[in-house]
Amino acid sequence: MKSAAAIMSGLSLSTTPRPSAYLSPATTLSSHRCLRFFSLSLPIYRSLNFTKRPPIHVNHSNPMLIIRNSSSSSSGSYSITAKPSSEMHKNQNGNSRGMEQDQKLIALREQFGKPGINIDAYIIPSQDAHQSEFIAECYMRRAYISGFTGSAGTAIVTRHKAALWTDGRYFLQAEKQLSSSWTLMRAGNWGVPNTTEWLNDVLAPGGRIGIDPFLFSSDAVNELKEAVAKSSHELVYLYDVNLVDEVWKEARPMPPNEPIRVHDHKYAGVDVSTKLSNLRSELTDAGSSAIVISMLDEIAWLLNLRGNDVPHSPVFYAYLIVEIDAAKLFVDNSKVTPEVMDYLKKAGIELRSYESILSEIESLAARGAHLWLDTTSVNAAIASTYAIACNKFTENLGSKSKGKDFATRGSNRLSSAPCALCKSSPVSLAKAVKNHAELEGMRNSHLRDAAALAQFWSWLEEAVNKNVILTEVEVADKLLEFRSSQVGFVDTSFDTISGSGANGAIIHYRAEPDSCSIVDAHKLFLLDSGAQYLDGTTDVTRTVHFGEPSERQKECFTRVLQGHIALDQAVFPENTPGFVLDAFARSSLWKVGLDYRHGTGHGVGAALNVHEGPQSISFRFGNMTPMLKGMIVSNEPGYYEDHAFGIRIENLLFVKEIDTPNHFGGITYIGFEKLTFVPIQTKLVDLSLLSAAEIDWLNDYHSQVWEKVSSLVDGSAREWLWNNTRPVAKP
Repeated sequence: MKSAAAIMSGLSLSTTPRPSAYLSPATTLSSHRCLRFFSLSLPIYRSLNFTKRPPIHVNHSNPMLIIRNSSSSSSGSYSITAKPSSEMHKNQNGNSRGMEQDQKLIALREQFGKPGINIDAYIIPSQDAHQSEFIAECYMRRAYISGFTGSAGTAIVTRHKAALWTDGRYFLQAEKQLSSSWTLMRAGNWGVPNTTEWLNDVLAPGGRIGIDPFLFSSDAVNELKEAVAKSSHELVYLYDVNLVDEVWKEARPMPPNEPIRVHDHKYAGVDVSTKLSNLRSELTDAGSSAIVISMLDEIAWLLNLRGNDVPHSPVFYAYLIVEIDAAKLFVDNSKVTPEVMDYLKKAGIELRSYESILSEIESLAARGAHLWLDTTSVNAAIASTYAIACNKFTENLGSKSKGKDFATRGSNRLSSAPCALCKSSPVSLAKAVKNHAELEGMRNSHLRDAAALAQFWSWLEEAVNKNVILTEVEVADKLLEFRSSQVGFVDTSFDTISGSGANGAIIHYRAEPDSCSIVDAHKLFLLDSGAQYLDGTTDVTRTVHFGEPSERQKECFTRVLQGHIALDQAVFPENTPGFVLDAFARSSLWKVGLDYRHGTGHGVGAALNVHEGPQSISFRFGNMTPMLKGMIVSNEPGYYEDHAFGIRIENLLFVKEIDTPNHFGGITYIGFEKLTFVPIQTKLVDLSLLSAAEIDWLNDYHSQVWEKVSSLVDGSAREWLWNNTRPVAKP
């Protein structure tokens, strides 16, 4: 455990930590702190989302908490430069949109000098108060102020500059959407500074950098503070005001107010009482008396509840505090139906208003709680409130103990002092390992989804062959129509990526009605889509050509397919972290000097978020989460030629035990089983590049597709399925 005071302060105190895992509020950590705040290989954004929270009122006498850095180090001798997006190409947003963004920046900068604020820069992340990937429209502050609508990015505005960082998935999109007032920072590219390097370069030493502490995780703030210390900057917490909201004003959408529903036990597999009991056992084993859960999907999974507050994700805005003998859900009561109210009462869960979370955090500290905090997700407002309350507890304890010798105060008093256990949430891993009912729901929903996709592809192929003019948006809408007819359909699991030709090279492209392209029969077409069903979540990508693909396109597609097959067939020791597997999917591309700028696989929730942690398959080797039986991951290698075409092939897989002939060291070996059953277009495959084993894999996969899906479709869809699952001959 780490001292609560050290969560936010980083002060160097003379007290020597005790050898146990606990630190009292008066002690700090060694140089190897568990509170790493932004792992700055990429910018300040973390799980990359839009940003905002329902207003939470904090009763602090000073609306700002200033973190002062005493470092006297300079910002370095090199000069950081980056070209504005306007220098890459002419702004495609139009003059009116550019002027609108300029006016927003002017209005934002006017806030900087107001009494009680007085800052030199303001950081606008993508996240909401729960570090969500997808967020409600009213919380999309970064998108509002910059005009860039990608889900990943961080904006920083100073008195004279504005810059936006995003990763390789969104470079092309950001080029199109940013006005000339903004500088696009291509995160991860050689020579591009990260957010704090840029701030240290453009601000004079001793600058004041404002943030909304609800929108940054506790870890992120600590890392940010350390990084800007190089120029002795102050980090200013603006608790009671978000400056983007002050610009947005009445035009800002209202917070969501959709009803919460109970997730049926036949889909959940484990009841809420059992889940809470298991969690409390974890708390007891760790020496903790309470835990704050702020990740929305963790709350939904733990309580077997679902909501509709966030597009594409069946979650609701709430916090949850679980104690050894109590549980409190902090949520807008208007979302709680009588059925849910009765359900929560039977589960022993009390309701509290969403806005009262900080008051409860202060109360926990006053009661001497040993609070489990996942500092990678719990926001800095919560963590700092707890730290301040713990310091107050310690001061009161010290004043009461004056005049008494140390032996009189004794260990009992010390053990009653509040402290924080900074550790990953146990709910995250429990949620990632699916139980039998969850896996069955995922299997069943994927088969219904495959039937909808067969109907869709049959329709689209026929329409294109008849020279019907269809836009990318019309195609996505038609897919939604087919999916909506399936039993248990709830929503799409993300905005459909419907990209023809060059738009397919924009990794997270979103077609808009006023700017989208026509689906061109002579170009590659990439479709990445998914759905939320009552019993499961899907995510599938296919790339097709309605005419004759070029040899270049066929080679690229085939090498992506080879990577897909290699990962699908991988067998590896249990507890292997996902980054070890990433090279399986890239090896065929690497052989000819090609690659792609995104991870290979992400976790997927069961009737929950389409992007789920903690596991992933990625070249970013910082995630040491092991692959475990029951986890679900995507397998989605790709290749993209800017302004030309994009290719991606994606299936979902679940991790299972593999019966190997040997078990070296007594270790269990694991691999994957497919959940997705949608044909892969063989016209795009250069069979001469495939081995005999790879051709066998392709034919076997299509045999499974026909066997599992053909009974669910009829007519033209069944005919299309038959034509697209025929075996290919070895050359």
